[in-house]
Amino acid sequence: MTVKEKKEKIVVAMSGGVDSSVAAWIMKERGFDAVGVSLQLWNYSNSDNRFGTCCSLDDLADARRVAERIGIPYYILNMEKKFKEEVVDYFISEYMQARTPIPCTMCNQKLKFEELIHKAEAFGVQRIATGHYASIVKHPSGQLLVRRGRDRFKDQSYFLFNLSQEQLSRLEFPLGDMDKKEVRERARQLGLNVAEKAESHEICFIPDNDYPRFIAKQLNGQGLKEGEIVNSAGKVLGTHPGYPAFTIGQRKGLNLGGLKEPHFVTHIDPVQNRITIGPKHELTRQTCTVGQVNWSLEFSGPFHAEVQIRYRHQAVASTITPLDGSRAKIEFDEPQISIAPGQSAVFYQDDCIVGGGWLE
Repeated sequence: MTVKEKKEKIVVAMSGGVDSSVAAWIMKERGFDAVGVSLQLWNYSNSDNRFGTCCSLDDLADARRVAERIGIPYYILNMEKKFKEEVVDYFISEYMQARTPIPCTMCNQKLKFEELIHKAEAFGVQRIATGHYASIVKHPSGQLLVRRGRDRFKDQSYFLFNLSQEQLSRLEFPLGDMDKKEVRERARQLGLNVAEKAESHEICFIPDNDYPRFIAKQLNGQGLKEGEIVNSAGKVLGTHPGYPAFTIGQRKGLNLGGLKEPHFVTHIDPVQNRITIGPKHELTRQTCTVGQVNWSLEFSGPFHAEVQIRYRHQAVASTITPLDGSRAKIEFDEPQISIAPGQSAVFYQDDCIVGGGWLE
């Protein structure tokens, strides 16, 4: 994006990590009147020392120190109630429906952008900057598109497919043309305390990655119930501790012996509390459908694009056919495995998102 007129106000979302810290410095360097804002999303009173993710109390302290170092005001907004309603409850609901949620996408859309834009407007600020590895470009049609970050390993565009044109018009992603090494080096040059800070890869509100335990606790022990594990022919092979503990393509935790080859979860039936497993080839699918599609460009008929069906997945050439009711059919050029309902399928042309929806 182009350098803006000096002293235009902008809110920079600061998580306490190196990416958002450098993003804040860049926006100030570009001449913005930058204000750092962190979102307090979770009640940390019951958290243990392993909680070191994007929004812990230590992270908020790091963000405050960075803001002081680069010389910008800093505020913390308590968003615990909204986070519980829009992200945590969604996460639990999806697992209880045998779907695999993406809390980062929902958090980006509902809190880091939708709510933060709303809060910023109350301060008379129209623009928001974040440390995402992605860019925003204008298509010849006038539509704004999210483009992959230059650092393909860190590229976070997949989580941003659901943003509206209004939201995109308010956003700045200053790290889109940088890679992680450059960001850390910039932080070192600035003397930021977060320059060498380790990254977190777990979900922020489940730092130990024990999803079943978290769900059971949130549902007062009512979320998990023992059920059957069967093969594709319906033969009972064993039992499981509760279907929310599993997702499509999972192998770990089945605890079954006597199988001639590795088996994976191929289907989850939440009504019957039954998990179906099978060898890897039973995970393969050539087509799938998505719902609640957010179209960045309009298409009147089938078109070609690269489709990414999960984070870290290598996007594959596909034919996409728009359907009624904000749905679309995807036909992959090559069969794909572990297509999990609840994950998103994002459509790219020339590294830009042209649409995306939720796998059905």
